[in-house]
Amino acid sequence: MIHIEKYGAIDIGSNAIRLLISTVTMGDDGVPSFKKTSLVRVPIRLGADVFNDGKISEQNIERMLESMRAFKLLMGVHNIKAYRACATSAMREANNGQEVAKLIEKETQIHIHIIDGKEEASIIAATDLNTFIEDSAVYLYVDVGGGSTEFTIFAHGEPVTSRSFKLGTVRVLNDSDGEQTWSDVKSWIKEQTREYEEVFLIGSGGNINSIYKDANIKIGKPLTYWYLANHYKFLQEFSYEERVLRLGMNQDRADVILPALKIYLLSMKWAKADYVYVPKIGLSDGIIKTLYQEVKAKELEVN
Repeated sequence: MIHIEKYGAIDIGSNAIRLLISTVTMGDDGVPSFKKTSLVRVPIRLGADVFNDGKISEQNIERMLESMRAFKLLMGVHNIKAYRACATSAMREANNGQEVAKLIEKETQIHIHIIDGKEEASIIAATDLNTFIEDSAVYLYVDVGGGSTEFTIFAHGEPVTSRSFKLGTVRVLNDSDGEQTWSDVKSWIKEQTREYEEVFLIGSGGNINSIYKDANIKIGKPLTYWYLANHYKFLQEFSYEERVLRLGMNQDRADVILPALKIYLLSMKWAKADYVYVPKIGLSDGIIKTLYQEVKAKELEVN
């Protein structure tokens, strides 16, 4: 006999807001299976507000409210058991971030957890990465967002250390990344990977997922550094408008794709990594996993 439940995760990022609904199936063996049922992405670029003006604009507050109302309806239709909403760098840096979170909860009854970089990296590490990594290998996990990038070193199948930096695609577009931040990232990666003979990258985020899909290679196979470098040079030959019109890219992807590639390529260079694996998992998956574990732990509590 199988037991089926659905869970929801809302990821409020600097470049977009996402709702992931996953179906968790439990068989007789007692091992849960997680399957993505629905993913809705709304391109509300909060980082463009916050990294320029320090606060979320009235226009985007209204767009967030409408998105949350829609997400609440979708979760109701899916009859989910539980959900969690997490906001990352844009909302935690916005002067009115807490105020907006309170307004959204008042209007939609959706409570938003504004998490710091350390917690974000911890949630990401809770995903099913163990199914993609080998115990004998060393990996640098790189999750590129709009406002921040989370780095985690995995060795012998376990996370060794992690760090979050204020380096993201929207920041780079707005020239608010800063030379010192790049220097800090370079120093951290080199220091943390120095002792390892070979390091592989694991790439996470919408941009690397899009690149991997377009590469049309067998699922599970890595992308090479040279493929990404050549793809970067190829995209640089087109203007933003040409990337939308001629290459058919989404308008909210066509501008951030180059900053994302820059972050991945430099991370590979500093870690001396030749390959990047793209398992297509991220913060939303981690939210689902940790939420499910918390719900099950609570059900086992003895009153």
